[in-house]
Amino acid sequence: MRDCILHNPRCSKSRETLKLLQDRGIDLPVIEYLQHPLKAAELREICKLLGKKPLEIVRTKEALFSELDLSTDNG
Repeated sequence: MRDCILHNPRCSKSRETLKLLQDRGIDLPVIEYLQHPLKAAELREICKLLGKKPLEIVRTKEALFSELDLSTDNG
């Protein structure tokens, strides 16, 4: 799971980051995580490497986040 780009082509920041790397000649494997979802163990590894909790790397403004009621302050 190391040295790759987890990419969402619908996300402007993801597209900008990928372009920046390509413009600098940095060629890393690209994983479109919406097409190829990560396994729980891979997500745990990412959080560990980043020193983050899962909620810190989740796109909390996505509709699905609200639909699934994943907020920690839900009463």
